Amino acid sequence: MRYKFILLVFFIFWGVMISRLYHVSIKSNFYYEELAKENIERKQFIKPVRGEITDVNGKLFAMNQIGFSISIAPHLRKKKELDIIIDKLVEKFPDLNKTVMLKVYKKHDSHYNHKPIKVVDFIHYSDMMGAYPKLSLVKNVNIEAETKRYYPYGKYSAHIVGYTGRSNKKENQKDPVVNEVGKVGKTGLEKHYNKVLEGQLGFEISKVTATNKAIELLQKELPKDNKNIQLNIDIELQKMIYNRFGKNTGVAIVMRTNGEVLSAVSYPSYDPNLFVGGISVKNWKALQNDLAHPFTNKFTHGTYPPGSVIKMGMALAFSKAQVGVLDTSETCTGYITLGSSNHKFRCWSRWGHGKVGLRKSIRESCDVYYYNKSLKVGINAMAKHLKTFGLGVKTGIDLPREYSGVMPDKAWKMKRFNQPWYMGETVISAIGQGYDLVTPIQVARYTALVATSGLPTPRIAKEVNGKKIIPEIKNLSFNQVYMHNIRNGMYDVCNVKGGTAFKTMSRLPIVVGGKTGTSQVTSIPQSTKKRLKEEQLAYFHRSHAWISTYAPFEDPKYIVTVLVEHGGHGGSTAGPIVADIYKWLYKKGYFDEKGKR
Repeated sequence: MRYKFILLVFFIFWGVMISRLYHVSIKSNFYYEELAKENIERKQFIKPVRGEITDVNGKLFAMNQIGFSISIAPHLRKKKELDIIIDKLVEKFPDLNKTVMLKVYKKHDSHYNHKPIKVVDFIHYSDMMGAYPKLSLVKNVNIEAETKRYYPYGKYSAHIVGYTGRSNKKENQKDPVVNEVGKVGKTGLEKHYNKVLEGQLGFEISKVTATNKAIELLQKELPKDNKNIQLNIDIELQKMIYNRFGKNTGVAIVMRTNGEVLSAVSYPSYDPNLFVGGISVKNWKALQNDLAHPFTNKFTHGTYPPGSVIKMGMALAFSKAQVGVLDTSETCTGYITLGSSNHKFRCWSRWGHGKVGLRKSIRESCDVYYYNKSLKVGINAMAKHLKTFGLGVKTGIDLPREYSGVMPDKAWKMKRFNQPWYMGETVISAIGQGYDLVTPIQVARYTALVATSGLPTPRIAKEVNGKKIIPEIKNLSFNQVYMHNIRNGMYDVCNVKGGTAFKTMSRLPIVVGGKTGTSQVTSIPQSTKKRLKEEQLAYFHRSHAWISTYAPFEDPKYIVTVLVEHGGHGGSTAGPIVADIYKWLYKKGYFDEKGKR
């Protein structure tokens, strides 16, 4: 028995030894072969040039400026040697900061880094030309061709194009191109289409000496770059609308009924060029502290009560929820009460509108009509159908981090506030107040649905890397009698005396249909018998002014939606901006003979 045990130990020992020998001599050979390769071969990536972004007419929204970066060899342990080099750089380029360059160098210098350390990201081509002959002879200084993103139209295109900035660790780990280039799209189209615009890396594999000096080029593959994007945006229209806002703040969207966005203005704006090389603390604080929120993209990130522009959709939701509910008229005496409560849910007209049918409810924007219908249908059905019409849901526009807004129902309130839903909340939701929140791009898209019965997906880009974007439209079915009355009501708003936008829209060279809206931002006490005029209120207590339109009325091709923050009445404040947009479109040939008066 003892001998068997000794033999067993003997065989186990030699089995382990043979296994280990196999692992070291054969299996690990591949690993050590790769290590040896790395000691004699060096792979350097070649950065692609970022693609350009142009408007519908080929005008550059985002381009690349040509220049140079400056790097310093690693392992310069003697402080004097490093200081001499940096002093020479500051001598040639006085705007450079010596302290910053030293800090960057020391941060990236280590025993494991054998690559030159970039201390200057970008020097313009014209600035470098005079210094290059002498600077290129300085030992341990490496000058390389570099590009820098530039936005020629600055504030006019900022919320559409966005900007690029230095990439962070997380972004580097996710994308090898970003890791090498060190820049990535942060907002707007630059972020949404980053994978397209950034291109693909090229590389060079060289044989090197023990001191990392290249002695032979073994393989080279050029980068794939210049994957460009053309937009539906017309920059001249964009500039006209931006400048038209003047002292107002807000949003304007011009879109074809198939979803192609011709202009999207969020006013005020900012200069995206501030962010390309890293924004200063002073400029960042100025943007953050501005009460007009210039940094916010208001057409996708601004959420507002829709007010009366929701009424066409609300009527359609009623018709979907309950057969025949729109066939009866309502009587408006200026308010309604619920049950035994004395609380008055008031119409905007103190004296009421009398007998109101569907068309008149749109033309004169009667609140009581929608109060009464909502009580017959209920909030859950209202919210369900409004979402199918594109309100309170993301539109799918090709911009990042779009907000969805809110179309509330009973479950939403219980989840959000852990409270039950009240009948009075149904009433105010019916006129686009209460918890209702939408984005301007949702309102533009939903207006296209009312005009054509088709719900489009908004698109900023027209062509991506040579491939045209095909419009996406979801067709919905509606009762044509109701739809006819709703559209005629929108015609009346703009073209019949007594319509809420008649004064500004009736004299246009083309026939327009639309709806105004005044969305309150503060409640009005029951004790108030006579309301103050909007212009009498403090600025931030004034209502937002909406108007959403389509034209030509008989053959809808274009949607124009405008929101003026704290602008008061839609017809008088937002209406003139819309009118000027249509005049511009008409003058520039966007309308054919069918659309003219």
